[in-house]
Amino acid sequence: KQILVLGLDGAGKTSILHSLATNHVKRSVAPTEGFNAICINTEESQMEFLEIGGSESLRSYWKMYLPKVLLLVYVVDSADHARLPMAKQLLHQLIQNNSTLPVVVLANKQDLEGAYCITDIHDALALSDIGDERKMFLIGTHVAEDGSEISPSMKDAKELIGTLVLETQ
Repeated sequence: KQILVLGLDGAGKTSILHSLATNHVKRSVAPTEGFNAICINTEESQMEFLEIGGSESLRSYWKMYLPKVLLLVYVVDSADHARLPMAKQLLHQLIQNNSTLPVVVLANKQDLEGAYCITDIHDALALSDIGDERKMFLIGTHVAEDGSEISPSMKDAKELIGTLVLETQ
């Protein structure tokens, strides 16, 4: 069982995955063309992440993988205000037919000037409309300078994802 990592192109999915896997920062600038799979081992479990690129041509694959996963990690760029409505629309379409799939939304790039705070992201994505049955979490994250250790928020995200995986297995 996998953890699906989705979001618009440029949201920071690959950088987040690399940071979660190594506990160190490596910013990725090249967009994922297709798929990217990463295994992350923790003391409690082995987690397999599958990232699907966020470009328009790849979004048709997103729904195909949803039924096979334990958890959806949805990454948004907190500073890309113009594309938040698109991120919201895609998220709502993805999960409308799966009322129990846990969702972790990572409001990435919190360190950038002009980034929306968590409450603004919550409102922009209309997370209140998604329903009470589902386990849903929103965490503000950022990938700092290359080579540095990951931020406390990234550690929290990794811990939360690990806990959710254990609960759903």
